[in-house]
Amino acid sequence: MVFSNTTPFISLSSVQLLHLLPSIFGEVIVATSVVDECSEGGRIVVPDLTGLPWVHVQAVQSELHLPALFELDRGERDTLLLAAPHPQALVLMDEKLGRNMAEYMGLQVTGTMGVLAKARSMGLIPSFLEAANEMRLQGIYFHEALIDRIAARVGER
Repeated sequence: MVFSNTTPFISLSSVQLLHLLPSIFGEVIVATSVVDECSEGGRIVVPDLTGLPWVHVQAVQSELHLPALFELDRGERDTLLLAAPHPQALVLMDEKLGRNMAEYMGLQVTGTMGVLAKARSMGLIPSFLEAANEMRLQGIYFHEALIDRIAARVGER
């Protein structure tokens, strides 16, 4: 099972690579708050998630009360609450605090750069660095050291 927060949808949409998610993971589960955040609009247009057949929207119905979760935004918190009952789940999240919380909860985490690395290793995109640089041109920034580390791992540095 794969659960995603808002940022991977925005980042991948910024460079027309949203199709990578179903190509790599098949189905992706999102909280209703993630749908709401993606539909708020902005400079980067994200398609209506409810219209994508590979996106499954779920309402959060969790009894889990970790005070630290209230430090997260709604989409991050709800994504982790949905994933919590599934310890084998993978969470797609870019924000550091949310990633730390996911790891604390025992969940596997990757982010947009991890998705690009996987896509590169599967031959779905010609270049990890090219995609990461295109995101930068769209105003989506990731730590340069992270990009360098992943680029080296996929043989592009």
